[in-house]
Amino acid sequence: MSSGDVNKVILVGNVGAEPEIRYMPSGDCVASLPIGTSKHWKDKNTGQPQEKTEWTRVVFFKRLAEVVEQHVHKGGRLYIEGELRTRSWEQDGVKRYATEVVARDMKMQPDGKQRSSGSDYSTEREPEPPAADPAPAAAPAPDFDNFDDDIPF
Repeated sequence: MSSGDVNKVILVGNVGAEPEIRYMPSGDCVASLPIGTSKHWKDKNTGQPQEKTEWTRVVFFKRLAEVVEQHVHKGGRLYIEGELRTRSWEQDGVKRYATEVVARDMKMQPDGKQRSSGSDYSTEREPEPPAADPAPAAAPAPDFDNFDDDIPF
C-alpha cells in the first residue's frame, strides 16, 4: 500500500445549469457548472419519500472544457472523476474561499440530455492493466438503500 495522500472525487449527478464558458489569455477553454447529487430515503415517522440534493461546482480545462461546451447541457447526467481544489481571492477587503472539483475524466450518461450520450472523455489516461484470467463472478451487492434501522442520524 502506498503511503502517499489521495485527493480523488467521483460524482454522478445532474447538471444544474448551462455550463459557464470562459477563455484564458492563452486561449485555453475553461468551463464550470454545478452538479447535483441526490440522496433518497423514506421518513421513518411518516413513510413519505424524502430527497436531499447536494450541489458541487465542477471546473473543466482545455479539451475537456471544449467537450463540455459542445455537448453538455442543463439536465444532463454526468460521471465525473477529479480532485478537490480550494482557491481564494479578496473581495471588498474580505478574503473569500471556494472549494470545487477540477475534473480529469468525464462520462456522459445515456439517460441525460446531452447531444451525444455514453461518451468518455479524459484529460489523462492511465495505462490499461495487462489482460488476466477472468475472475469468477462476484455475488450481487447488498441493497443498502432499503436498509431500515434505528440509527438516529
